[in-house]
Amino acid sequence: MNGNRGRLDFLLLIITVLLVGFGLIMIFSASSPMAVYKHSSASYYVYKQGLFAFIGLGLMLLFTGIPYSFWQKTAPYLLLASLLMLILVLIAGASANGARRWFIVGGIALQPAEFTKLSVIVYLAALISKKGDKTRLFKKGLLPILIVVGFIFLLIMLQPDFGTVLILLFITATIISIGGFDWRHLFMLSLGLIPLFIYLAVSKSYRLKRLISFLDPFENPTESGYQLIQSFYALGHGGLTGAGLGGSVQKFLYLPEAHTDFIFAVIGEEWGFIGGTLFILVFILFIWRGCLAAARCQQPFGMLLGMGIVAMISIQALLNLGAVTGSLPITGVPLPFVSYGGSSLILCMVSTGMLLSISRDRQP
Repeated sequence: MNGNRGRLDFLLLIITVLLVGFGLIMIFSASSPMAVYKHSSASYYVYKQGLFAFIGLGLMLLFTGIPYSFWQKTAPYLLLASLLMLILVLIAGASANGARRWFIVGGIALQPAEFTKLSVIVYLAALISKKGDKTRLFKKGLLPILIVVGFIFLLIMLQPDFGTVLILLFITATIISIGGFDWRHLFMLSLGLIPLFIYLAVSKSYRLKRLISFLDPFENPTESGYQLIQSFYALGHGGLTGAGLGGSVQKFLYLPEAHTDFIFAVIGEEWGFIGGTLFILVFILFIWRGCLAAARCQQPFGMLLGMGIVAMISIQALLNLGAVTGSLPITGVPLPFVSYGGSSLILCMVSTGMLLSISRDRQP
């Protein structure tokens, strides 16, 4: 039973549609020079993203109508499907820039690790809500979760995709923290994970270069620090009020990944500090409404699922904005709802559909 099924959170729905719509506008603006240069059509990337948005909207509305309790029953199958896809992509996936992360289907790149985030959230929410008070026991509570999530981490690191592993770590930490686990176990686990992630961050030369460039991008301005410096130029050019929609200079092949990971730099350049701040406030409003929907849910599974989804989207936004502004190392994480990329957009919209379904289950 899902309790009292009421009206969905229309404000959350409207915010989501606004973010996606704004993302399409900014993708057209940010990608047009690259699209003309590579494909002789200024609308190439926005056309593809528009198709993803249309599919995502349909799936979001579909998932809104599905009672969230359905996902509790299918959690093991979703996780198994994700594991199989992660193994298969290592064997037969497409390779680019030294990474094997994608399936190419009809000219469209699909990234299994993206959808693994959601299956892990569903699985953890179902497992923890089923265990109840047993979560405070290490062998019956925390250990099974560590084994499953650890195996997934290993598969994703073999791609490799350090950014996704980092996001999954924060998602897992959020859910188990809310789920009533013994804080002593969590503290000891944290002490063990910190050195491991430091090692992973510096064990590969390209990750070490990203870390160094984050600390001082001007030390190597033509190589490891180039992208971040160009982002600084874009944000600086935007000033207080921005150069106006379409007025970005950095998007003319100066700023790499202008329509993907670094699209917020173009937002800051064209809309200025005021526009960028308003955009962030809209994102904060989304997070607030998502947390409210989860907190009001009557069932532990729905509450944990909702909080996990909000954690996933907010952590990705934080990592992306931090990288673009030089506040955090560059991890290659897209900006949810806004950056170009079908897998990321569809994941965010499907997840929001689940969140909207949860919003219909309110405390009396």
